Amino acid sequence: MKSRRLLAAICMASAGIAISAAPSRAADDTIKIGYVDPFSGAFAATGNNFLKVFNYILEMINAEGGPLGKKYELVTFDSKLQPAEALIALKSITDQSLPFVMHCVGSNVGSAMVDAVSKHNARNPDNRLLYMNCGALATELTNEQCDFWQFRFTVNVDQRAVARVKTLPATVKSVYVLNQDYLFGQSVEKATLKYLAQYRPDIKVVANELVPFGKVQDFSPYIAKIKASGAQSLVTSNYDRDLNLLMKAGNDAGLEIRYDSYLAHQPGGPTSTGPAGDNRLTSIMEFHDNVPAEEKNPAAEKFVEGFRARADFNFIPLDYVTMFRMLTAAINKAGSTDALKVALALEGMKMTDMMGDENIMRAEDHQFLGPLHEAIFTRSAKLDAEKTGLGWKSEAKLSAADLTLPTSCKMKRPTR
Repeated sequence: MKSRRLLAAICMASAGIAISAAPSRAADDTIKIGYVDPFSGAFAATGNNFLKVFNYILEMINAEGGPLGKKYELVTFDSKLQPAEALIALKSITDQSLPFVMHCVGSNVGSAMVDAVSKHNARNPDNRLLYMNCGALATELTNEQCDFWQFRFTVNVDQRAVARVKTLPATVKSVYVLNQDYLFGQSVEKATLKYLAQYRPDIKVVANELVPFGKVQDFSPYIAKIKASGAQSLVTSNYDRDLNLLMKAGNDAGLEIRYDSYLAHQPGGPTSTGPAGDNRLTSIMEFHDNVPAEEKNPAAEKFVEGFRARADFNFIPLDYVTMFRMLTAAINKAGSTDALKVALALEGMKMTDMMGDENIMRAEDHQFLGPLHEAIFTRSAKLDAEKTGLGWKSEAKLSAADLTLPTSCKMKRPTR
């Protein structure tokens, strides 16, 4: 256990993130956030890359004055992408009386967190905390599983599926749908089929398949089936190692197909695709390094330049900047980090992001509403991704209004 903690401390220090060596209440000059994501195991790269992103964002937010004149500090916990590990981390976070818990990777983990935070707050009204969901995307989490103590600061699966389907070229008439077999992938499967039927009934789904999550070492059998299907497009939400191995197998087999993805822009995706993705790979994303130049925004270009100087992947999650700006505004309005007061301040909050787009935290379900880009991976992009010589170039942009969908949330609100 000590060796694991030491290793975690070394990793966090190298990333430039402040960490706590032992459980303690937040210092007077800091506001601590328990950050739970995978920092070991098959999906550790995703957690470590998010750390780099948060480090960059928090340096900026803290330099601007921070909430109540204090600085944010992350206290990291390794979920190993396992709900049981995440709940152990949550227990440590509540033992330290941290006011916020943040988690990004894995809807299976997110589902467990929503339930556990809700139960903890009901039993411990004097030690409540807010769950900042920054990447558990399954639509269910702000529909039937919505909860007052959860705020999802990113666009959900159904919103992404609308963007994915609406931006498929008119020339695409057949697709092969492939996703990971767990809550997120199942949510994407359901939404993709729903919106294909609604918006593109001319497209034939030649196959629909779920693959074991994080377990497939060789995707060549799947590539062989995709190739034999004759599909024009592979629509997939695979990410991290499941995407990278899929793309590698496709390249090795010389698969000539469009890759219309949900998450190929995530770190590692461009590298695993390489030149074979030129003008054939698309993805749905909040932002990419060429958006500022495309929209003629010098301040945003400077922001991107700063990140490119310290990271070897594109800055994508512009919604994470909004997340911390909204949290800061809510804490300032509440005058404290009290979970109930901050939650009430967050509900219905509207904010203009770095690109001048409206972002909303919808009160009914605590679902973030913001814009998405559909971008193609191409040599003609101004700035490349991961030193591949190819970069992302926007082909379409959908606003928060375009992506505002009804919710089935029936939220139970706490007594004061």
